[in-house]
Amino acid sequence: SGDWSSDVCSSDLFQRRPFALSPAGLELFEFIKPFFDNIEVVGEKLRQNRSPQLRIAAPSIVLHDYIPTLLQKLRAKFPEFRLYLHEAARAEAERLLLAREVDLAITLVEKKSRAGIQVRPLLELPLILLVQRKSELTRAKELWKRDKIEETLIAFPRTDPIHASFQRGLERLGVEWFCGIEVNSARLIERYVASGYGIGLAVAVPGFKPAAGVRVLELPNFPAVVVGASWSGKLSNISKQLLAELETEAQVQMGRMKSRGRH
Repeated sequence: SGDWSSDVCSSDLFQRRPFALSPAGLELFEFIKPFFDNIEVVGEKLRQNRSPQLRIAAPSIVLHDYIPTLLQKLRAKFPEFRLYLHEAARAEAERLLLAREVDLAITLVEKKSRAGIQVRPLLELPLILLVQRKSELTRAKELWKRDKIEETLIAFPRTDPIHASFQRGLERLGVEWFCGIEVNSARLIERYVASGYGIGLAVAVPGFKPAAGVRVLELPNFPAVVVGASWSGKLSNISKQLLAELETEAQVQMGRMKSRGRH
């Protein structure tokens, strides 16, 4: 083997034009190559030996109502970890994933995922309409019989899967009804419906209970939306475990929804 002392200069290791390693440079490269080949493996082991971190992006209702219970189960296998929660709808969650600012996102997903993002569908949820409690409407089909729907539709943006699925359902019925108030929060939809500003479009998440002053109208035969987990790149061990917990919880919720449907 060669002996590279501190007085070795770059001209001893390569020639500049055209660039090429000298015999001494080739010997040095072969000597240090194994260290760089294993640097990612070593880095991953070092990260796993520290307290792992878990960065989650999801809508507020998911972070508030579902994540705390899942985290309790996660602590059985990972007693200590650093947690970062980001409130985000689908578009913002995808941006965070691609920027590697979060590890896992839980949002509504579509059949075709964005390039660089992997998706695991978890649960199908039916669409519903929210009306003011004192409204005379008792079924959604009463709206479809009208020549024109006068009430304002309160909904998420047109690019959102909830809105897109609703419009596909309306097209099947030959009905036109476009958004009059656009929001980015399910809480805002309920608030404006209760205040009499119009009819809200929402999804029946497991255990959903409408706010005071709001009633639910079901939307049979409308396409459901899909909640899923998304990630970019390789999942860490703790992210894999959270994904497994999410899949288990989704199976439980699907069983409950089917049981309620039979009754």
